[in-house]
Amino acid sequence: MRTRQSVFQDIDWIMVGVYLFLVAFGWMSIYAATYDEAHRAVNDMTQNHGKQMLWIGLSLVIAAAILLFDHRFFETFAYGIYGVSIALLLGVLIVGSEIKGAQSWFVLGPVSFQPSEIAKYGTALALAKYLSQYGARFKERKVLLTSLAIIFFPAALIMLQPDVGSVLVFSTLLIVLYRQGLSGWWFVVALIAVFLFVMALFMKQWTLQLFGDNEIGGTWIFLGALTLIVGAFYYQFRKQKGSLPIFSGGLVAMIGYYLSVDYLFDHLLKPHHQNRINELLGIVSDPLGAGYNVHQSKIAIGSGGFSGKGFLQGTQTKFHFVPEQSTDFIFCTVGEEWGFLGTLVLISAFIFLLGRIIWSSENQRSEFTRNYGYAAAAILFIHFTINIGMAIGLAPVIGIPLPFFSYGGSSLWSFTILLFTFIKLDSERKFVLR
Repeated sequence: MRTRQSVFQDIDWIMVGVYLFLVAFGWMSIYAATYDEAHRAVNDMTQNHGKQMLWIGLSLVIAAAILLFDHRFFETFAYGIYGVSIALLLGVLIVGSEIKGAQSWFVLGPVSFQPSEIAKYGTALALAKYLSQYGARFKERKVLLTSLAIIFFPAALIMLQPDVGSVLVFSTLLIVLYRQGLSGWWFVVALIAVFLFVMALFMKQWTLQLFGDNEIGGTWIFLGALTLIVGAFYYQFRKQKGSLPIFSGGLVAMIGYYLSVDYLFDHLLKPHHQNRINELLGIVSDPLGAGYNVHQSKIAIGSGGFSGKGFLQGTQTKFHFVPEQSTDFIFCTVGEEWGFLGTLVLISAFIFLLGRIIWSSENQRSEFTRNYGYAAAAILFIHFTINIGMAIGLAPVIGIPLPFFSYGGSSLWSFTILLFTFIKLDSERKFVLR
């Protein structure tokens, strides 16, 4: 029987090394983004870089503590952690503090944290445990509906804050269900929903230009085109059993969704979210207003050229042209000071980390660990993709931090817990019976 000499014996140190690299590189970027000649000390607690150093130190303590836990703790208390996160989401709606238009924070003196960060972790654990019990039995409606409820119940509570960015993160957990056998048609439906959402916004603008205040004419044109497209698909697949009710129901659902977009857009999203989406899609152009952050971010990244201006040499950074430069737009600091080479190294490190998590997940004997690994990778992937997409103008600005990189204690701790829980579970792979 194989015995273990130390709890650290089978740790994936490569994964730990990438984590430490990202945290260190992130701190350097925060230091550069907030650099002030009068506050040059790295441990100056009046500055973001000083506070981040404290958060990093505490995150290392948290990581070490997780590695000392019994691996069975995470599966045993998965539902309990999920329940606590739901209670916190309900609590923040009642007694939470509003910051930047969203009532999503608990503020305790100098410390503040977002329950949504804990909810991501709790949902990943609960979903992994549920799927490890019921496997890929998605043909049973109860299994599918319960899985979707685990994902979207906390997302619905977060939408009430509202925090659109965090809601988007939860939707990526469908990747875990896909790995377990969920039909790819769900993702096709999601793409159709996004397409109809975008088209509805464009049609509203076009019809105002072509028909004035009369939006009915343009709406009928688009709905007629949509009907023809669905009809063409039905004609192609008409001989298949049950095709008529499927295509008819699909057409009705798409028309209903399309007609509801205006209401959803106007009533569920805050005005600043609406402006940012319109700016992203090019429906409006407001480089001094809604598009200011992205416009300045792209200038900063572009000015870095191939190898960058050098550490602490970024002019956009020094003169604070980019708002939220140490949080949402930290990537532009890397682009300006380290150039294309620096951004390539950063992106490569994230891709390597995600690839290693997926590779390790596929080599697990434990169903719970494999599902959790995919959930962790999905959460990290959407944060990485959206944050960098925001900085280069390919995604709407929705306040999603770059994992291990952006300034903030609650986000750093939550990502650390998310990753090191998987590292701990992965270290037990050789001791799990099939």
